[in-house]
Amino acid sequence: MKVVLCGYHWAGCHALEQLLSLASEIFVYTHDAPFHIPCLKALCQQRAIRYSTEIIDSSNLPFTPDLIISIYYRYLINPGVLQSCRHKAINLHPSLLPDYRGCSSLTWALINNESEVGFSYHYIDNGIDTGNILLQQAMPVFDWDTQGTLYYRVMFEALKLLPEVIRLVLSDAQGTPQPSGGRYYRRGCPYNGEIQADWSAAEVQRFIRAMTFPPYPPARYGGEDILTYSDFLALKHKEAL
Repeated sequence: MKVVLCGYHWAGCHALEQLLSLASEIFVYTHDAPFHIPCLKALCQQRAIRYSTEIIDSSNLPFTPDLIISIYYRYLINPGVLQSCRHKAINLHPSLLPDYRGCSSLTWALINNESEVGFSYHYIDNGIDTGNILLQQAMPVFDWDTQGTLYYRVMFEALKLLPEVIRLVLSDAQGTPQPSGGRYYRRGCPYNGEIQADWSAAEVQRFIRAMTFPPYPPARYGGEDILTYSDFLALKHKEAL
């Protein structure tokens, strides 16, 4: 099986480690990573896997892939690439599609006070996270979850099922069409990272947890970093003096 992996971050690295025992040939499209992010490019170098940081395109495919897998890849995959795949291209999305399509799905789920999140493996089509669903699993959101803990919990469980999803694709499973509706969020930090003055205490606390994924920027209020709810209360008290 010849596989193209489009990946990034910890999840992309873990996907590659699994594919090493499942595929006869692998090529990776990834991104340069800052020091605080597990680097898929470096892992490819360590494992002697060919890779590119160019945007995947039909003009730079190294071979005709049996399967294209997108795990945290930051670019849309164009129709020309999709048509080159012997089977279908798949994507792992950290939400229960069709809800929370687009970006920052787990961040928004925390902000919106969801009690349940999850992940969806789906076929890639010409839309954004709109293809037929192959497999979904729901997971609870705990009161103590931050963006960081929620992301790692969801993706860890999702990647356990990658071999099963590959089996489904190779058996030409059609998947289930997504129902209409669902929320969509564009790329970008929610509310530009700023706590809003009219939020309730619970909303402020959820937003602080949603912005907690060091070393990414924390929530801010009044030009100050807010790492905890106590920080917020102290700043509000200072404002009132």
